[in-house]
Amino acid sequence: MSTVAPTTTGTGVPQRNLRERMSDLWARMKASKASYAFVAPFTILFFTFTVIPILVAIGLSFTYFNMVQAPKWVGWENYLRLFLADDVFLIAVKNTLLFAVITGPVSYLLCFVFAWLINELKPKIRAFLTLLFYAPSISANAYLVWTVLFSGDTYGYLNGLLLYWGVIDRPIQWLVDPRWMMPIVIVVSLWMSLGVSFLTFIAGLQGIDNSFYEAAAVDGIKNRWQELWFITLPMMRPYLMFGAIIAITQSFAATQSIQALTGATPTDWATWTIVQHMQDYATARYEMGYACAMAVVLFVVMVGAQRLVQRLLRKIG
Repeated sequence: MSTVAPTTTGTGVPQRNLRERMSDLWARMKASKASYAFVAPFTILFFTFTVIPILVAIGLSFTYFNMVQAPKWVGWENYLRLFLADDVFLIAVKNTLLFAVITGPVSYLLCFVFAWLINELKPKIRAFLTLLFYAPSISANAYLVWTVLFSGDTYGYLNGLLLYWGVIDRPIQWLVDPRWMMPIVIVVSLWMSLGVSFLTFIAGLQGIDNSFYEAAAVDGIKNRWQELWFITLPMMRPYLMFGAIIAITQSFAATQSIQALTGATPTDWATWTIVQHMQDYATARYEMGYACAMAVVLFVVMVGAQRLVQRLLRKIG
């Protein structure tokens, strides 16, 4: 008696098994239709305002598009121009990487350390200090106080003190001199960095049950550092990952405070970043295809940084 072998698809998977899997998937989706209904609004908005714009930007990065005429396909020309013919973009890449490498990890560590220390205090003191540390990030133009501190004339607080003490004999142009512009921008950004990540870490620490620490003490945990490494950090992985994404995004995309401090066109491009260069070509020169190429490069770098942080967080504990 002969048997007929089930037909296969191009991948070698029997059609019968494929149909069974599809029917099982459809049955599970029907059984969970209420859950899909709740998720559907967010999914639609996410694809509409995040996924689709990313795909459109990637497509436009291979075109010449001036927002008036139809996009014209130019292939890899925009990317070759970025790295071989645009010296200002290379300066922006150097400044962005320097700014991100310093402010990203430092602000991330500061957020966690301050959250860890404040979490040990009494509730009223903890609430007051949380508001105190979080206040600069929710004050829209709080960084403008630094323009008074670093004013280049004798009325600037720092210049006034240095002149009074005899340290300098003439005012220093803090926000114009390329030697001082990037360090000042980094300091101001770190001062404003205790924002969403800080509150996220506070929430994560508050969510850890004390019974875990009691059980760890029975199992041989002897000091707070061991508690931090083997209990606190592993249980906070989702919060740490979210804080890392926020820190990466803020450090690579910072532009508003930098422009407010050092001007729209800084001296010798000392604080010029990729985002500023992209905005210049997109909103002033209307070379949208070229600006999209910069956006794609920045997006790839940020995704790579996120993947690296994710790999490092897996090794915790």
